Amino acid sequence: MISDWLFQKPRPLHTQTDSLFETLQCLLSSLQAAQLELKRDSTTHCDMLGILCTLITALAGISGVTVVTQSPPDLTKSKGQTVTMDCNLGTVTGSSARWYKQVPGGIPQFVLFFHHSHSAPTYGSGFSSPKFTSKHTSKSDYSLIINDVEVGDSAVYYCNTWDDSAKEYVFGKGTKLFVTDSTLPAPAVTLFPPSSEDLQSLQVTLVCLVQDVSVGFADVRWTVGGSPVTSGVFTGPAEQQPNKKFRMSTYLTTQTSEWSSDKEFSCEVSAAGTSASKKMKKSDCST
Repeated sequence: MISDWLFQKPRPLHTQTDSLFETLQCLLSSLQAAQLELKRDSTTHCDMLGILCTLITALAGISGVTVVTQSPPDLTKSKGQTVTMDCNLGTVTGSSARWYKQVPGGIPQFVLFFHHSHSAPTYGSGFSSPKFTSKHTSKSDYSLIINDVEVGDSAVYYCNTWDDSAKEYVFGKGTKLFVTDSTLPAPAVTLFPPSSEDLQSLQVTLVCLVQDVSVGFADVRWTVGGSPVTSGVFTGPAEQQPNKKFRMSTYLTTQTSEWSSDKEFSCEVSAAGTSASKKMKKSDCST
């Protein structure tokens, strides 16, 4: 049986954002006194909450704080290739660049830090050379290099540094890495028609459940009558399943007249180089 969470209508985006911001502000207030130390285990839950709070604060634009710039914002590579992502620390030239990996629904993991005066990076638990390494081209320009990438390396990688003048840890906006592998199984897609309650109103919502996705990122494409649609589409965040794969749900809200006209509705999902889709129209459903 599909859990009730699937059919809960999503809250407006601004409400979700405001709630998240308020929660993180509260966390930030309680954790602001804690500072990360270079040799401290940076993967503990408490440390990671502090990192998340500082990330939100930095992205909100604090005046007087350096701007950490990451590029590119997105990277797609095939399994086995080498990935390089860059980070500029702005006005900071005396601090190290630290890198964190975050998969959807998980807490950030400390990958490594590297200072231009060091001969080699210092690694977090579970990360090591030659798989992960770093280099610098100036006192404020660093790169994270991942060799022989695997699908499990798909994540958002954040660069951060300590701005001593502002007494703040500052994060970049992240680089999202997609690693593809065409040999992986395609995700399982299930498309649900509008509820009987919806059919009594002017708008209806179709629900597309995506399960067994190999990575926490997926591209979702809805079509109506063969034409792509983006208006009325909401895709929830990925959640990790017990089997370590991911699931997510995506919703399409449209006029009841569109559904009643017996147009074909399609939900197509692409992830890690594989894709799957489901199609449906009113006449396919039992009355």
